[in-house]
Amino acid sequence: MDTPPLAVPAPDSSSRGHDGAVAPLLDDGVFSPERMKAEREQAYFNDLYLLAPVAYFVLGLDGVIVQVNLVAAELFGLVRERLGHVLFRSYVHDAFRHDYEQFVQRVLNSSEPERIQLQVRLRPDAREAGFPVSLLGSADPNGQALRLVLEQAEGKLAALERSEERFRRIVHSAEEGIWEIDARALTSFVNPKMAHMLGYQIEDMLGQPLSAFMDDEGRAILERNIARRQDGIAERHEFKFLRRDGGTLWATLATNPIFDSGGAYLGALALVSDITAQRAASERIWRQANFDSLTGLPNRHMFLDRLQHEARHASRAGGCLALLFIDLDHFKQVNDRLGHEKGDMLLRQAALRISERVRATDTVARLGGDEFSVILAGVGQLAGIERVLQELTTALARPFVLDGETAQVSASVGVALYPADAEATDTLLRHADQAMYAAKSAGRNGYSYFTPALQQAADLRRATVREMRLALAQDQFEVHYQPIIRLCDGAIERVEALLRWRHPLRGLLMPADFIAFAEANGLIIDIGEWVFRQVVRQARQWQDAHGAVFQIGINKSAVEFRCDAALYQDWGHALTRAGLAPGAIVIETTEAVLLDEARQVGERLRQFRAMGLALALDDFGCGQVSLGCIQKADIDFLKIDRSLVGELGRDDAGLGLCEAIIALAQRLGVKVVAEGVETASQRDLLRAAGCDYAQGYVFSGALPVEQLTAMLAADRRF
Repeated sequence: MDTPPLAVPAPDSSSRGHDGAVAPLLDDGVFSPERMKAEREQAYFNDLYLLAPVAYFVLGLDGVIVQVNLVAAELFGLVRERLGHVLFRSYVHDAFRHDYEQFVQRVLNSSEPERIQLQVRLRPDAREAGFPVSLLGSADPNGQALRLVLEQAEGKLAALERSEERFRRIVHSAEEGIWEIDARALTSFVNPKMAHMLGYQIEDMLGQPLSAFMDDEGRAILERNIARRQDGIAERHEFKFLRRDGGTLWATLATNPIFDSGGAYLGALALVSDITAQRAASERIWRQANFDSLTGLPNRHMFLDRLQHEARHASRAGGCLALLFIDLDHFKQVNDRLGHEKGDMLLRQAALRISERVRATDTVARLGGDEFSVILAGVGQLAGIERVLQELTTALARPFVLDGETAQVSASVGVALYPADAEATDTLLRHADQAMYAAKSAGRNGYSYFTPALQQAADLRRATVREMRLALAQDQFEVHYQPIIRLCDGAIERVEALLRWRHPLRGLLMPADFIAFAEANGLIIDIGEWVFRQVVRQARQWQDAHGAVFQIGINKSAVEFRCDAALYQDWGHALTRAGLAPGAIVIETTEAVLLDEARQVGERLRQFRAMGLALALDDFGCGQVSLGCIQKADIDFLKIDRSLVGELGRDDAGLGLCEAIIALAQRLGVKVVAEGVETASQRDLLRAAGCDYAQGYVFSGALPVEQLTAMLAADRRF
């Protein structure tokens, strides 16, 4: 049998390389020709004999095992990387030791392979008699080591040679990776090429499931591919493998199922070709065709495709979308003054500012030059579009810092709505473009709707926002208070703070007239801060007059719960400075806030609780919040929605529902407030049902602070 010369591993394990191979370094770190030859022979061993279906050993002249293949390591319980000082003769049965020693001497003194039959044990300390094997031994040409091939005694040398020749062809001829899995999708064989492609050693892959090397999507495709091959359908697919270093290997697999003689499925064999480079090249070509190279945003080609897709989706779903055309004002002056390089920096920053102010599901594109576009998909209310427009124009009007230079631009934005303004996308594009030019004509740094009626409404909203800012500065806002009655004795123990705007021209305005505008442009944060300061001062006065149990509730919108924690850091200090008892201020919010899974919402709830603020859930019964959710959020008060209270007295169902809510809430330790109580009959039914508190016009509407103070001083009972 033709066998390769041997590479003798050095005793220094620090020089070991891939698969336990030893780099041929001299003591001074210089490669010698002899050791370079030994390294090549070592690599030959790794490639050819590592996967051989027989046990293969390399012994030193002292009989110590210095190298084994996978079969030998498994058979004798050895660790290939840590063989230690183990003599092969320790595995030979005592009765055959003498024969083995003579066999070794013959091998070392002969140029031809020698064969012997004897018995070996699977472990040196095993007590069993062992099992018969046939050893084929040969020495390397330099007489430095001995190699042994162990096979079952009944095996034939010709069969061994054919097996080794087959593995030689597989390992050395295949340019692709070869991967075999068993019926459980566990790796039963890989060739060195496959292991190298993934960055693993061969033994690290054996026995591992496919899931260790693929993501979920790739594994599902491969399993489906194997199943189709079992049905006789030949397919090639592209798969994403995960390399050991965390990188990605893209490959095509040609798979073939393996069956036994009875037709049972045993596993599959795959021929794996690395296409990572080709795929990366295709990806670059695709990105160049569809994305802007400067900003990384979709280009005009991709934008038009997305617009067609979103329009079709909106048509099927009966929804709408908003198309925004954005043109940067005075950008040419930046290019002329600072140069095109700084102009490109500004465009990249502008693209980032636009992208940060829309949802991930929206599309932001650069159409060319200083023109951008945004597709706001699935918009349900104009207030949402208005918020985006105001945030965009505000963000783009801020100075841009360009490598030490500062530049100032603004943006003119045109808005067209689908399908209200146009159903054909090319017409919609034209209308958005016209609206953008209308915004420029109106003085730039703003936005314009294509539809005149919408533009008039937008003008009204902008005017309202300007007036609200002035109202804050001139103390036009007022806080009125509605009594909350303790039903057991009719006393006023709590009140709800309600905002009013005393407009100089329009008179006293209710929250419904302006709160939506404040929420859309972020002014609600400043208004909420003002209300909190007013309520804290008033709570201190009423606490001094009526005791520490007196409470004031403040309404907070979802927008305020999503704000940064820093905006509320001083609230705790304000409460401490005022000397208010814990729970004197109650934060009232809606069911939508509890259902909001945003991280900031949970943080605000915990922050308010840590400050000593109580929490109340408003309008309960008109949404989807469960009592379990209320317990998890640590709610103190539950306010039954006025729509449920309005059913009291009409039928038994309305009363039964309210009674169930009251009983369950109180079992959880939550106080219950009934809102919108308008009749004495409703009051009496709630009192009989054990409801803790009630508020409504049957008692009193919202009152200015002077009137409520007089009512409290008179100890008015209801």
